[in-house]
Order: sequence, then structure tokens, then C-alpha cells
Amino acid sequence: MRYLRRENQIANWPLRPTASIVLRYGLALISLAAALGLAQGFLHFHLPQPFTAFALSAIAITFWYGGTGPGIVAAVVASLVRTYFFEGEANAVSRLFYDLVFLVFALLMSQGTRARDELEARVAERTADLTRANEELLLEIAERKQAEKELRESITQQKRAEEALRQAQADLAHVNRVTTMGELTASLAHEVNQPIAAAGTDARTCLRWLARDQPDLEEAREAASRVVKDATRAAEIVSRIRLLFKKDTSQREMVDVNEIIHEMIVLLRGEATRYSISFRTDLASDLPQVMADRVQLQQLLMNLMINGIDAMKQVDGMRQLTVNSRLSENEHLLISVSDTGVGLPPQQADQIFDAFVTTKPSGTGMGLSISRSIVQAHGGRLWAGDNSPRGASFNFTLPTKVESHEFEKGGEYG
Repeated sequence: MRYLRRENQIANWPLRPTASIVLRYGLALISLAAALGLAQGFLHFHLPQPFTAFALSAIAITFWYGGTGPGIVAAVVASLVRTYFFEGEANAVSRLFYDLVFLVFALLMSQGTRARDELEARVAERTADLTRANEELLLEIAERKQAEKELRESITQQKRAEEALRQAQADLAHVNRVTTMGELTASLAHEVNQPIAAAGTDARTCLRWLARDQPDLEEAREAASRVVKDATRAAEIVSRIRLLFKKDTSQREMVDVNEIIHEMIVLLRGEATRYSISFRTDLASDLPQVMADRVQLQQLLMNLMINGIDAMKQVDGMRQLTVNSRLSENEHLLISVSDTGVGLPPQQADQIFDAFVTTKPSGTGMGLSISRSIVQAHGGRLWAGDNSPRGASFNFTLPTKVESHEFEKGGEYG
């Protein structure tokens, strides 16, 4: 930019002001008239050849400001004026000498004027190039600023969209839990009622032992202990149900996967009993704890186990839901939920994890999609396969190392 301003200043120097042809040729006559007047005035001081010096100055001025044509005219006129006014009686050699002087000076000034014109042309061309380059640079800077602005707006919109997506996923996961728990209300009520009823029976038993003529304190103490145990079991069931209904952001902690499996079996035992479905577990006893969100893993196992129960409701023969856990070769936990139900749709083992794809008449098609999202958010993998000799098997892995997957903030799962 500084160099461009300097070039513009050079281009604006008064090398040859723009003027009409009349003014430029008039400059030749005016400058020679001035030279003649000055020469005649200086004759009174007896200076040698004053007109020649003034005439050469007039020719130079005319060449510089008027151009080549007016300069040549000024040289010719100067020669004629000198001959007429100052060398009327001079010999031919003297006149020829001064004519050559004017001619040579005119040629030199012509070359200088041509060089000046070429310099002006180059400067003008360079200035035009720099001006275009400057305009293009300014345009490119403006375009880049606009592109940066659009990029920042796009990034902001993308972040908002991602945040909205995470929030929508969290809301959908919560709705999925609430819907599932709503479908299991009767079974959960039965599951909670069992320890409450048992506590009532034990409490009455305790009262009978205490109401005897000789109260049996030992039997009463055992009955009271059973009341406390049954009340605690009912409270734990209610607490787990409330936890599943909560809509909080993810909170990861070290959890025991086998413990979560047992919790889900307790919650779903009533639903399984209604359809003569038995549970079978094969859980490794030496499994390490994993860094995970307890509620999400509860929802994951609940979705898979309910799918297995639904798949066996209408089948004949053995109805068994099997849950296995073990440590795989790559130091990941491997959990599988297998059923002896209708099995997977032919050639659709992977499509069932897509959103809104369901084989249930009243299903939403979101349970397995949410389940896969939960597993992926924990750095694992979820897949489905056939269960021999009948039914389906859903398997998922969870990393045992905390650094294997960084928890994503802002949503229930990524």
C-alpha cells in the first residue's frame, strides 16, 4: 500500500500538464517573444549573444511543457528571429553555426522529451497495474472477511444444531424410558407389592409372637428383621424406578455391570413371570468395574431384555432369557442378552438399529437406536445375531479403561 501511494505521487508530478494544442503551440510563440524581449533589454548591458541563451531556454521550456511539435516550431522560429533581428549583416558561416546549434539542441530536447514521455507511460502503466492489484487485493480481503464471517456464523449454527440434537436425543431417551416404564406399570406394581406384602405378613407374625403369654423375643426379632429387609428391598425397587424416570445429564462413575444386570432382572421379573419366561444368568465373577453412566446402562439393558421378553410372548416351547457377562480378549467387557423367541428378521440384522425401524405392531422403533447410541457414547459396540437353536442374541462391549473414550458434555449420549 505504501509503495502504491509512492507510485501515485510520481505519476502526479507536473511533467507535462494537460493542455489544448492551441495553448501548447502558443507557448512556443510566447516563450520566444519573452526571449526576444529579454535579449533586446540585455543589449543595453553589452552582453555577448544574449538572444541565443534566452532562445535555448525558450526552446527547452516549449519542449518540456508543450511537447515535440511545439518545441520544433520554437527552434525554427528562434533561428528565423535570430537571423532577422541579430545577424542581418553576419556571414553565412555564423548563421549556419547558430542554426546548427538550435537544430542540435532541438534534437537533444526531442530525445529528452521522448524519454520523458516513455517514463510517464511506464509510470502510468505501472500505476494502473498497481491500482488494479490494489483493488483486487481489497476485493480479496473483503471476500475473505465475508467468508470468515460466514464461516463463524456457520460454526455457530452448527454448534447450535449439535446442541439441539443432543438435547433432542436426551429428550427422546427420557421419553423412551418413561414409555417403557409405563408399559411395565402392572409388573412393577406387582414387584413392589411383593416385599410390601411380605413385610406386612412378617409384621403380623412379629405381633403374634409378642402377644403370647410368654413373648418369644427371638422369633419376634427375626420377624422384625425380615420386615426391615422387605422394606429395604421395596425402597430399593422404588429408588431404581425413580432413577430411570429422572431426566438429568449424564454422570459417569465406576459401576459394576453385574450389579446393574441383577437390578434389571429384579425390575423385569414380574413381566417375565406373566408370560412364563425364566431368567438364566452366566456372569463372570472377576469383572472389573467400568466408567459409565448407571442410568444409561440400566436403560440399555432394560431395552434389550424387554425386546427379548416381547419376542418370546407368543412362541411355544421353552421361553428363556439368558444374560451373560465376561471379559473379552481385548480387555473389554462383553455382555450378551439372548432369547428363544421369533428371531431376527431375515437379512435385517443391522437395519433394526436404525431409527423408527421396528418389528413390533405398537413399537416406536427407537429402543435399539437409542441403545446403540448409548453403547457408542461409552466407546463400545452393539450388534445382533441369531441364537442357536432359536431366537436372537444382542451383544455389546464396554471398555474397561477410563481413557478409552472421552465423555461428551451436553447430552445423555453422543
